[in-house]
Amino acid sequence: QVQVVESGGGLVQPGGSLRLSCVATGSILRIHGMRWSRQAPGQQRELVAAIVGGGATNYGDSVKGRFSISRDNAKNMAYLQMNDLKPEDTAVYYCTADITGRGTRERRDWWGQGTQVTVSA
Repeated sequence: QVQVVESGGGLVQPGGSLRLSCVATGSILRIHGMRWSRQAPGQQRELVAAIVGGGATNYGDSVKGRFSISRDNAKNMAYLQMNDLKPEDTAVYYCTADITGRGTRERRDWWGQGTQVTVSA
C-alpha cells in the first residue's frame, strides 16, 4: 500500500509565497512522476505543475513564471514553490504520484487528501 500526503498550505496575502510539500510512503518500487493539481469551489480540477523522473517539468498556463515544481528522489518527495500568489490561486491543492508498487508491480496514480491554500488580504 502507498500513501501520499501533502503539507504546507495556509492563508497568505496577495503577492506572498508558500511552499507545498508532498511525500509518498509505503511499498514503492519506483516513482515515475509527481504532479500538483488544484480545485477551487465550483470549478474543475486543473493541472498546476508536473515533474517526471528525468526532471522535465510542465506547468499550467495560469502559474507559469510564478510556481516551480521540484523533486527529491531520495526522499520520495515533491515540492511546489508558489510565488506572487493571487486570490485566484485559492484552492485545494492535491499531489499525485505515478508509482509502480514494490509487491504488486502495478503502476497507478496515488492521490493525497489535499491541502488548502487561501490567498486573501
